[in-house]
Amino acid sequence: MADEILREDRSGWTMLTLNRPDKLNALTVSMFRELRNHIADLRKDDSIGCVVLRGAGKCFSAGHDLADIAEGEAVPSRGWHSETLRMMEKLPKPVIAAVHGHCYTGALEVALAADFILASDRARFGDTHAKWALTPIWGMSQRLPRRVGIATAKRLMFTADMIDAAEAVRIGLAEYAVPQEEFETEIEALAERIIANSTFSHAANKRLLEATDCDPMDAGLQWEVMENEGTGPDMQERIAAFTGKGK
Repeated sequence: MADEILREDRSGWTMLTLNRPDKLNALTVSMFRELRNHIADLRKDDSIGCVVLRGAGKCFSAGHDLADIAEGEAVPSRGWHSETLRMMEKLPKPVIAAVHGHCYTGALEVALAADFILASDRARFGDTHAKWALTPIWGMSQRLPRRVGIATAKRLMFTADMIDAAEAVRIGLAEYAVPQEEFETEIEALAERIIANSTFSHAANKRLLEATDCDPMDAGLQWEVMENEGTGPDMQERIAAFTGKGK
């Protein structure tokens, strides 16, 4: 049986690919199990400075596999999917969701657990929980309003409307969009720009942002002062290379 999540290590970063293209990468328990294993491995892999999550074939993912839902899924625990996405969200390295084509409901919950979304101009997003008389349990109710604001989250959740990449960028759901023909090139260029910077800073900044998200400003500022992790082991080397004073 083919792997349902492919891992391809590049020079300093890795690509994780949802790999059920014949099913539009519809999400199953077995896919989440593989994703969870990759996340555990990546947490321990200091050679990887950035993770890109994408889909094979025509789209990122059409969402949670409705056939699996109808048949009744055997999950290890009620919150197991949500826990898996939280593990990905807390990886001490940048995680980018590269979205083309469909990104609906469960797939959007997966993409929202990344640090941000890079979209193809052909990407389409939507939350259809209400269409099927479902409620979110993978994180939609928490991550979507933090990303786009509570009123916009309510609009998307209540209407089950599909939105295109331009609208996703406008509301802050996707960070930016590029033409589909430039998508592959931009994924690589983005990852390269990220890994050119300090892995120490990336990990420290993620922890800082996570710890103070939604805090009052004064509390966040105090946390930054008291809990700042200082400088990385390669600070002097990086400054010397910039100033031309390195040996």
